Amino acid sequence: MTETDTRDIRWIFVLLAAYFVLQIGVRLATSHSLDLDEAEQAFRSQWLAAGYGPQPPFYNWLQYTVFQFAGVSLAALSLVKNLLLFISYLLYGLTARLLLRDKALVAISTLGLLTIPQMAFEMQRDLTHTVAVFFSASIFFYGFIRSLKQPSLASYLIAGIGIGFGLLAKYNFAILPAAALIAALADARWRARIFDWRLVLTAVVALIIVLPHLFWLKDNLDFATARTLEKMTASGDASYLMQVTMGVSSLALAIISFAGLTVAVFAIVFGKSLRPALTAGSEWTRLIERMLLVFLIGILFLIVFGGAAGIKDRWLVPMLFILPLYFCLKIEAAGVTTGRAFRRFMVAVAIIMIGVPAALYGSVAAARFTGHYERLNRPYATMLENLRKQAEPMAILAGDSLLAGNLRQDIPGVPVLSVDYPGFHPDLAGRRPLLLVWLIPPKGGSEALPPAMAQWLQANLGASAPEGLVIDVPYFYGRGDDRYRFGYAWIDQPG
Repeated sequence: MTETDTRDIRWIFVLLAAYFVLQIGVRLATSHSLDLDEAEQAFRSQWLAAGYGPQPPFYNWLQYTVFQFAGVSLAALSLVKNLLLFISYLLYGLTARLLLRDKALVAISTLGLLTIPQMAFEMQRDLTHTVAVFFSASIFFYGFIRSLKQPSLASYLIAGIGIGFGLLAKYNFAILPAAALIAALADARWRARIFDWRLVLTAVVALIIVLPHLFWLKDNLDFATARTLEKMTASGDASYLMQVTMGVSSLALAIISFAGLTVAVFAIVFGKSLRPALTAGSEWTRLIERMLLVFLIGILFLIVFGGAAGIKDRWLVPMLFILPLYFCLKIEAAGVTTGRAFRRFMVAVAIIMIGVPAALYGSVAAARFTGHYERLNRPYATMLENLRKQAEPMAILAGDSLLAGNLRQDIPGVPVLSVDYPGFHPDLAGRRPLLLVWLIPPKGGSEALPPAMAQWLQANLGASAPEGLVIDVPYFYGRGDDRYRFGYAWIDQPG
């Protein structure tokens, strides 16, 4: 690094801003269709609620607000995600600047987030609530470190905002502030910061933020937690010992999946000079180690006593996002020189910044050569455009939320309902014709109206099942004459 670079880290944020603008451009160029989480946001933006289901509502509220001003579009979806990611990286960099003297290590720790596949690739591919967790964790961790190092009303307020947003992002976020509290209490130097009266401000701010959702959660606890618990405890008829073994194994694999590439990159970049860092430490590395230990113990308790059999790597975001900063703190504590390592690291960053957008685009566009189609290859917009030539629907019933969200994007003024989500039930009286649409699996799927859709019609409209029709439309980036098939039907509902 030049002398100017060592004094000024703003270039990091300029680079990241350009990168996330590039990601927005790539997403818009890849496909007009929406993936699962994107479709969920488009579908659920039709109404504002204190809760929507298994995931807390922070991201839904944010996306709903943006849609009110910008309209329902892929551009608005991509903008929200990448703006949250940019702010998260910015806060992470500011936290690193508080703790690290070497500006090269500040850059490495901040850009080191790109070496975590779940954050560099998966968050761009189709995650929303996990992005909100990362955003909230970055706010909280910045406020927490400031409260320890430079305590002020503002630092405790920031920590409270981070906790409030985090609990509204995903329930498992709670383990991060809990681990931070326990880790700080274990060190006599930090206890005064925990027993500071300003911590009351942190708690009050967090409570105010989550209060509307807490009232909803009180009456909808089973609805909010059943799906997550089902995923975690899906061990079939396995014995208790087998369930624990499955849980511990899945945790180990999740940690390797999450941290493996980061460890490899740091090992390659720093080489033999990384070895002294393995035994070096500081008050900050010890604080983070205690946090990581509490986090690990918490998950093990969940496995041993809660029946968790399958731990997903993305569930580790609320804690393991700290890893690049932790490694850099260890490296600085060991007194490792960073000049050559920084140059090597920037080569790795350049490869990632080029490779990730290329892979995201290529995984969809390559279908024209491979015949392997992703959800983003499905031609929802073309299908709806063709059906609207037959008649202009006044309401739409979709077979699932993925389809509902995609339809909502292209006909935002019309209510779009989904069979798999009963929480949205607008008045359909006088809304005719009603369009029914469902997906037909490519290999041997039935063309008939799905039974769940027929049951919905009978229960909600007292209508009998209409005859199903089929429309097939060319894939986006399709190979040859490959087409995707949709089932549809019209109901000219009486007024």
